[in-house]
Amino acid sequence: MIRKTLTLALLVATLAGAVASTGCIGITNGFNLGAAALPVPVSPLQQKRLEDQAWIHERYQRVPILGPTTHGGPVKAMDPPSDDEVMRAFERARPVQGGLPFLHEVQRNRVRIAKDLIADYVDPPRFVPLIGPAQLHHAHYKCTIYYEEVTRVGWPYPHTIRDEDSVEVIYIDHNHYHMVGNVDGGPSSNYPHNPPLAQ
Repeated sequence: MIRKTLTLALLVATLAGAVASTGCIGITNGFNLGAAALPVPVSPLQQKRLEDQAWIHERYQRVPILGPTTHGGPVKAMDPPSDDEVMRAFERARPVQGGLPFLHEVQRNRVRIAKDLIADYVDPPRFVPLIGPAQLHHAHYKCTIYYEEVTRVGWPYPHTIRDEDSVEVIYIDHNHYHMVGNVDGGPSSNYPHNPPLAQ
């Protein structure tokens, strides 16, 4: 009986030592997160959605503030939307990501994009909070997407549907501000300060 008790005590001490040395359970010295230290599985689709939201916010959802326009010179719009911006807007409108492999998958192949500037105008100057006197420059683009859509269905009857003449139209607005007047943007601005002429 004493031998069984001693063996059991030795086994419990060995297991406790092994668990304490891993650092997962919380029988360690120092700072401990407890149950929060256990890993939690994250879906790759959810991770990609969060990364896409951060990418879109960084690249496409901010309105830039440019320097003053040159008096009498042509005021042209910024660059047209990139192919990445058009395809991300198209994916938000008609998502194909996140299908069920071998059951229902949709692909877009042979994509061609035509971008047309349909409006380019500047609003009159006004006071904008946190910016000051500024003009809003509007640029509206019509983006026509030509592509081949392939839908593969695996159950209950495996088949493939191929639409070779798919067309979608997406409108993208590129708006940005122009400062008005003789504005000092500071040393970190991307336009120079024009001091008044001395008399």
